Amino acid sequence: MTDFYAPPLMDSHYHPGQLIRTQAITAPNLADQARAWRIMYVSCDSRGELIPATGTVISATSANVAQPTPIVVYCPSFHGLGGICAPSQQLATGDEPLDQIQAALDREWTVAVPDGENLGITGLGPHTFLAARAAGHVALDLARATQTLPENTGIRAGRAPIVLWGYGDGGRAAVWAAELTPEYAPEIDLRGVAAGAVVSDPGALVSLRGRGPWSALALAGLIGLSRAYHHLPLRHVLTQDGRIVARQAENLSAATLLEQYRQPLEHWCERPDPWNDAIWRFVLTRESRSGAGNPVVPVHLYHGTHDQVVPVESGSGLFTEYRRRGIEVSWREYDANHFRTAIDSTSAVADELTGFLRRPQSAPAPTPPSPRR
Repeated sequence: MTDFYAPPLMDSHYHPGQLIRTQAITAPNLADQARAWRIMYVSCDSRGELIPATGTVISATSANVAQPTPIVVYCPSFHGLGGICAPSQQLATGDEPLDQIQAALDREWTVAVPDGENLGITGLGPHTFLAARAAGHVALDLARATQTLPENTGIRAGRAPIVLWGYGDGGRAAVWAAELTPEYAPEIDLRGVAAGAVVSDPGALVSLRGRGPWSALALAGLIGLSRAYHHLPLRHVLTQDGRIVARQAENLSAATLLEQYRQPLEHWCERPDPWNDAIWRFVLTRESRSGAGNPVVPVHLYHGTHDQVVPVESGSGLFTEYRRRGIEVSWREYDANHFRTAIDSTSAVADELTGFLRRPQSAPAPTPPSPRR
């Protein structure tokens, strides 16, 4: 496993979406007929620099099918900042939740699951949690790489239609990927996106969640964004104890972060409102808030009315903004909390994606009005 995740030397010969290496894996909890491949491919970080990224591609469809099978890029929720918590690692050990992945496989789709920037790749962490632009790049480039898998993988996905699906921070990644597609990956046949519990405004959320049982997510956001944007003054924001904790947190899973760091965010910071620093505000407003671009494919947003992690207003606000701008968008609420909604919504969301895939490929839609600043 260590050899597979060793980063290559990146140079100008690489291009986004290029396949670097593949490795067949056994995913213990998947059906026997499913073929799973761990892959490394080229993507771009938040500044447009080439980076290696990893993910998993799974198919349960016969390799002898006449047409390429549709690809669903499934972006999971936040897994952590480092350690052995990348989805590709969790799938190989049988620890990755499979509800959405299995629902897609049951419909004979190829499923591509990105790990996220720096998650899994040896020595490049921590994961750039909350860095939305990079998350969108990584998802789109995984779709590109999946379409170029060699025949010996038994996966036929070349020139296949694509849909995006994500939940929690993965929902935000899916939305950003859709917003970035017209400029970043206009050649792919994207048909639609489904995103649940979307964090549309991370700045507002971390202010709300800086205290209480989810405060470790705010700390993780500080660490992740400072890794993505090197000019962000993390050392000047944190106390000495905070800097020690940040180094420790870089290698921890989400579950361990939430268990070990329950203190309010201000406990680790020089000031009670670190997000109000001018440089941090700029990144949170211009580089992290959903709605920066205009999807030209239909969008389905959904949320639990009792979501204790991401308030339902976060998703409904994005729905209202998309609808105001003339983007084709639908909305559904579930009478459940954050974790229950992820499961209860699976079948209905898969139905939405099926409808998107049945639509014929069309020319790019006229660009809606630019979002307000």
